[in-house]
Amino acid sequence: MSQRPLPERLFRTLRRTVLTIFGIQIALAVTLTLVDSYRRRNKKPKPFPVTPPIEVPVGDGTVTTYTYGQDLYDDMLAAIDGAQKQVLFETYIWKGDEIGQKFKDALIRAADRGVAVHVIYDGFANLVVPPTFKRFPSSIKVLRFPVYNAGLRFYNARYWGRDHRKILVVDDSVGFVGGYNIGTAYATEWRDTHCRVTGPGVWDLQRAFADFWNLHRERRLRRSERPLLLETASEWEPRMRFHRNDPTMWSFPIRSMYLEAINRATQNVWMTHAYFIPDPNFVDTLREAAQRGVDVRILLPRKSNHIVADWISRGYFGQMLDAGVRIFRFRDAMVHAKTATIDGKWSTIGTANVDRLSLQGNYEINVEFIDGSLASAMEKIYEVDLSNCAELTTAEWESRDIYRRFTEAVLAPLRPLL
Repeated sequence: MSQRPLPERLFRTLRRTVLTIFGIQIALAVTLTLVDSYRRRNKKPKPFPVTPPIEVPVGDGTVTTYTYGQDLYDDMLAAIDGAQKQVLFETYIWKGDEIGQKFKDALIRAADRGVAVHVIYDGFANLVVPPTFKRFPSSIKVLRFPVYNAGLRFYNARYWGRDHRKILVVDDSVGFVGGYNIGTAYATEWRDTHCRVTGPGVWDLQRAFADFWNLHRERRLRRSERPLLLETASEWEPRMRFHRNDPTMWSFPIRSMYLEAINRATQNVWMTHAYFIPDPNFVDTLREAAQRGVDVRILLPRKSNHIVADWISRGYFGQMLDAGVRIFRFRDAMVHAKTATIDGKWSTIGTANVDRLSLQGNYEINVEFIDGSLASAMEKIYEVDLSNCAELTTAEWESRDIYRRFTEAVLAPLRPLL
């Protein structure tokens, strides 16, 4: 029998090696997920400290921060029930449970009294939601962002992003944006951050919704459906800017917003994120800030709802701790917020995590505030959250066992995918 040429043998060996490593990674990720899911069965999160809604004036309007879902939902439902002209509602996850039904009923009531109601939700995020819940009367215009959006352009990364935004705008007068999805568990069991905006900033939220609706309506709605036209003012609110990640346009300003703000920091950088899987340049920016004396703190869930993301996020812990970055882990409940505050002057609240999917993949929206009063409110929220955290020390990190080190090493190559 003739022996295969050396290049062919090397290629086959390399292919088998790559497939074996990838198979081990996938098997480990699936195993971790199944074990974590089993452990969570019938296990309720413990109560955690919350900050009551704080309203502060910003420019010609106000901003109210929310850290407890029930407070937020009460105000959102009240706004919908008080709508007279228009409701624009966009969400990533919309559970078909008690809270989810309350929102659906409120939107139907608004449409029944003649309010123009437009709804957007992500199809993939709601695959497990009963189909009956996702049926709406014809009086409500609904855009379901598809599970698969690429069509024949599967090779084009622009069409793989999810609609991860959470927006509510009512009557040109009030808007809500932040990290909260819609569901009963989020009302009391998850620690998240959302904000309510009045004044000129509402117009920017309206435009964000309308631009997304008009971009996707022709492919997902009847051809006779007219574009969503808004009579909004063009006045700028200098203390408030909305940044939208749009993969279709290959536009991802939220990452740049973070990096610019961190590079300007001279006193403190306090960040809270549900899933923290930064790219190397982002990590370097945080490390450089810490090394020049800035108080850099990262607040993360001790255990998130995605166990694989937790393991992968640890890949840079050693580098950051060595540089002086402090890492705090929220205990006994899921913290899902995507916020930061810097130097008592700058803050952001939004939908984007610090990971590849959010910063370079999904449709996201963050509002940037350059306002001392709001920064002060965000610092108070951060300090309350710290009371429920345990700080990760260098000694604790270096003493982790071989099992943890092995798992981190095996899963590390998956980091660019998340």
